[in-house]
This record gives sequence, structure tokens and C-alpha cells, in this order.
Amino acid sequence: MFNQLWDPHVGIAAGTALVAAFLLGMLHGITPDEHTWPITFSYAIGSYSTRRGLVAGLTFSLAFTFQRALASELAYLALDRWFTVGSVGDYVVYVVVGAVMVIAGRHILRGHHFHLGGSHPAKAPDPDQMLRDPRPWMPAVHGFIAGWGFGAFATIIYTVLAPTMPSAWWGWVPGAVFGLGTMAMQAAAGALFGWVSQRLGLTPAAIRRVALITAGRTMGWGGWAFVAGGLFGLLFPGLAGFSIATGIAVHNLSRIDMGMVLVVVTVLGIGMGTLVTQTRYWARHEPHPNRMSGTLS
Repeated sequence: MFNQLWDPHVGIAAGTALVAAFLLGMLHGITPDEHTWPITFSYAIGSYSTRRGLVAGLTFSLAFTFQRALASELAYLALDRWFTVGSVGDYVVYVVVGAVMVIAGRHILRGHHFHLGGSHPAKAPDPDQMLRDPRPWMPAVHGFIAGWGFGAFATIIYTVLAPTMPSAWWGWVPGAVFGLGTMAMQAAAGALFGWVSQRLGLTPAAIRRVALITAGRTMGWGGWAFVAGGLFGLLFPGLAGFSIATGIAVHNLSRIDMGMVLVVVTVLGIGMGTLVTQTRYWARHEPHPNRMSGTLS
């Protein structure tokens, strides 16, 4: 029974398929995934609020759920044609997602990739005039586009779980249930990232700056990384299809591939790196009034 839930095969019962879809969705939402983590992290951090971070995670996940339900129905109706694109489709999604990330990053930073933390901070542009909050609908656009990416989870949904449904009226349900499982984890992650941004020990104005600069750079620079990865995959599919086994029998953790590299570069490298450096910068130049001045270096 456990194997059927986590590694389902053709021929399982419809009820078991739906349980498996939900549990796989939760696993998808909590493990490093290039189609969810960079975007959820960016919008949640950029919300600089636990509540708004939760809303950002829910908005992204709702659109993602709608896409997966639609794709699940398409897979049920025309399975063979749906999978003729293979990995090429994933590389195209990388390019499109990356381009939308770049646009979102420029929106947040108002088109200016300004530098904060130089030797002459007084000469830097006023960040409050150059930062703009993400629009509420932006995570939904990202969620719908990112959902078209392929991977182990998508393959299971489209080739195993959707075909087990009794009729076309039910073909969309595995994708929707998978999306709901992902939503549960992504909403929690969004609230967590939003909570982190509130606990930086800075003034409210500085928290907003750190949060939006982190979100803008993660989207902007991370978006270019996605575009580069997608173009590299389209031009050199053999090289881009590298896969190094990790020995961990969990989807999204079982191998190191381009998707894992994009997650590490975007979230850990650009995102967390910016969060740390910007927090340290504003802690020096705009300390929280509740702090003792002698505690700042």
C-alpha cells in the first residue's frame, strides 16, 4: 500500500490514486522544486508579512492547482500527443518562466538594479522611491505558467493517476488533488518566509527595503538563470540532461540535475545571499530604535 501511494503504478484503484496524488502534492510542495520554490520564496519574502506571505503562497498555488487540473484532463483525453514534447517542453517552460520572473523583478525594482551597501551610501538613490510592491495577481500568473513544467511528479500524474479515473468527467481530479497537496505546503512556506521578513530586527521601512530588494533580485537575476538554463537545454539537450544520483529515494531529491541547480542558484545563492547582505547593510545604516547603539558594528 505504501509503495502504491508514493510510487504508484498503472492499474491502482481510483481512490488510492487520489490519496497518492494528494500525498505526492505535499511532497512536491516541501521538496526543492524549480517550478515552485523560487517563485514562492520571492513573493512571500517580498510581502514582508506573515499574512501576506500566506496569501501569496495561496494565490500561486491556486493557479498552479488550476493548471494541473487542466493538464490532468488533457492527459486523460490525449495522453500520447500530450507527451511528445518531452524534456524540450520543460526547457521552453524555463525560458517563459524566467522571462516572466525578469519582468516581475523589474516591476519590484522599478527597472533599476541599484546597489546598496557601497562606500558612499548617502549618494545611493532613495530606495523607498525605487521599490514597488508586487501586484496581488502576479503570483497567480506565475503559478499557471510554472505548472506546465515537467518532472517526476507531473509524469506520475499524467501517465499513471489520470488514466485510472473512471471517465473523462473525472480526468481532472488527480491534478487538482495534487495541486491541493502542493498548496498546503506552499501556503505554509509562504507564511514562514513572510514571518522571517518580519523578524529581521530592523525598522519597518528597512524591513520593506530588505524584503523587496531580495524579492526583486531573486526574480530578476534568478529569471535570467532560468532563461539561460532553458536556452542551454534547447541548444544542448544532451549536456543539459545530466543527472547525478544522490541515493535519496525521494522525488526532487533523488538526483542532481538542472532543476536542482536552478533551485540552489536562485533561492540559496541569490535569494538567501541577498537577504543576508541586505539585512546586515540596513542593520548598520538604519538600526532599530529598540536596539542599544553599542550592539551594532
